[in-house]
Amino acid sequence: MKKTMFSYTKTILERVSFDPLLFCKEVEKALKILLPYEIEQLTDWLFQYTQEKPELQHCQLLLNK
Repeated sequence: MKKTMFSYTKTILERVSFDPLLFCKEVEKALKILLPYEIEQLTDWLFQYTQEKPELQHCQLLLNK
């Protein structure tokens, strides 16, 4: 089965979530390569994923740029 770029991005973000700086860098990369509708999906996913991870919540600011 073909994996979408959004699914791949989520996998990467989940794997690097132990390091807030690396997580933010990967969010920045994702914003450069994802399509507009995928960025909307990423935004929704990111708010939900970081809800219980306060150390990652500051990365949400990148979505507002």
